[in-house]
Amino acid sequence: MKTVQQILNTKPVQVFSVAPTTSVLDALQIMTDKNISALLIMNEDSLVGIFTERDYARKIVLQGKSSKDTPISEVMTASPITVKPSDSIELCMQIMTDKHIRHLPIADGEKVAGMVSIGDVVKFIIADQKQTISQLESYINS
Repeated sequence: MKTVQQILNTKPVQVFSVAPTTSVLDALQIMTDKNISALLIMNEDSLVGIFTERDYARKIVLQGKSSKDTPISEVMTASPITVKPSDSIELCMQIMTDKHIRHLPIADGEKVAGMVSIGDVVKFIIADQKQTISQLESYINS
């Protein structure tokens, strides 16, 4: 079984987060600077939410709110679904598909260990399948 930890091992350890009081505009600036499409919302060491580009489009732009004056806590997705490092990659795909989400925070107990995107999962699955095909081809040709 391939696990979330195996994806984490291929990514930088850095997790980007902001406090619930951060303005949406400041959060967007961080997302732009770091070239990421989601931020974790942390209250000290506790995960309290996630903010994505989709949240911005639906909860700020379409509702005519001000990015500068709105705290991220008003538009974040509270209590996001998380997975554990020991969970299977198949579970991640199932959750992302069923819940129509693109980012999953990874929590090891109460500690946030990282985040995976649908792109991370697909990239890992494709690389793993290529390796399996290569091994099968080697076996057949020997």
